[in-house]
Amino acid sequence: MVKHLLTLDGLSRADIETILALSEVPPSPLLTGKGAALYFEKPSARTRNSMELAVHQLGGHPVYLTPAELGIGTRESVEDIARTLACYHGVIAARVFDHRLLEALADASPVPVLNMLSGSDHPLQGLADMLTVRQLCGRIEGVRIAYVGDGDNNVARSLAQACTTLGAQLIIVAPDAYQLSDAPAGSVQTANLDAVAGADVIYTDVWVSMGQDDDAERRQADLAAYQVNEALMARAPDAHFLHCLPARRGEEVTAGVIDGPRSAVWRQAENRMHSARGALMWLLQQD
Repeated sequence: MVKHLLTLDGLSRADIETILALSEVPPSPLLTGKGAALYFEKPSARTRNSMELAVHQLGGHPVYLTPAELGIGTRESVEDIARTLACYHGVIAARVFDHRLLEALADASPVPVLNMLSGSDHPLQGLADMLTVRQLCGRIEGVRIAYVGDGDNNVARSLAQACTTLGAQLIIVAPDAYQLSDAPAGSVQTANLDAVAGADVIYTDVWVSMGQDDDAERRQADLAAYQVNEALMARAPDAHFLHCLPARRGEEVTAGVIDGPRSAVWRQAENRMHSARGALMWLLQQD
């Protein structure tokens, strides 16, 4: 049976721990002589670079594809595209707006499909986050993570799913209108900034993501009090700082925090490559 990785929801603790373990071992040549179709509906610095290098490390050849080249749903059906790509590639990975497209690709594909980001989920970021937390804290279970700012997005959702499965405590600190609408059981949500006290990790994301520019002024006003700055970090004096990037210094985070000694964002960014490689190895290895 073909394995796919579209979301962290539904993966077992053993599945995620296996992916994290594979992220830190020498790569196996599982894609030697094969391609990897990397389909991008939206651009990304970290996703493209991390995925192309991960594929290369596994012996494969990454092929960057755009909507103009594939014409999914216009020139050809999703099903025909999936079957065609599987003729050449050992894996199909996609960064899309609509999560349903990933599901349709997976339903039709005889090779693994990997979600590089969708409107609802960002599993590769969640895996990189867990890998980074474990490296920083020596464990994941019992670690207290405060996610501050806009908590109702794909990054927060995948982080919440991973924390729930692996036993970390996630606290989403956000205005009521920006809290995760479908938070897993066990996640804590509050508008009170005092909740960051005692955190092992403080995490934030941009307030205005791709496609939200028309609403930028309102979002910035709503979230202004939730900036991660030196005063907020002082409430959790032992906390590391994480950010999935890109960052807007002076908005969701100050330069003093993201560029300061408690920031681990560059390790986190590097781990996007390692966790992508681990996810690919998990998908491609025989059970």
